[in-house]
Formats: sequence, structure tokens, C-alpha cells
Amino acid sequence: MSPKNDRFKLWRAVRQMRRIRAFYALGALLWAATAAWGGWQNPGSRQMWVPVLLLAVFAGLLTATSLWLRRHRSDDAGRPAHHAAPRRSAVRRHASA
Repeated sequence: MSPKNDRFKLWRAVRQMRRIRAFYALGALLWAATAAWGGWQNPGSRQMWVPVLLLAVFAGLLTATSLWLRRHRSDDAGRPAHHAAPRRSAVRRHASA
């Protein structure tokens, strides 16, 4: 039963990472706008550089999340669906104690 359980955990993780990717994208957009506004009002000031730093953090998190999702999407593409998997033989061997 372990493979099924691991598969469900992976699906849950992918679903959660998709949600958090949207959050990171929104955060990056917000900090980009704030950095642009700060750069327009006070170029080179602390009010500009703090949002730029936070923009870099959110962009890095967004990139890492997107790469993780792309890697796991490509892993699933090569695997056959569960119903297409070959059947196991009916003969099972038991170890004698």
C-alpha cells in the first residue's frame, strides 16, 4: 500500500505548490510595483531597495516552485496510468518460517 499512499502525498504536494506558486507570483508582482513606485519617488533610497530585495526573494521562491512543479510534471508524463499498469501474477510465494 505504500506506493498508493506516496502517490496521494505527491498529488497533495503538487496541489499545494500550485497554490503557493500563485501566492509567490502575486507577491512578486506587488513588490515589483512597490519597487517601481519607490524608485520613481526616491531613486536609490532605502524605500526603493527594500522592495527590490523582497522582489528578489519572491522571484527566487517563484522560480524554485515552478522548477519543482515542472520536474514533477515531467516525472508523471512517462509513467503509465494505474489502470494501464501490467497485472501481477496470481501466484504468490510465501516464505516458510
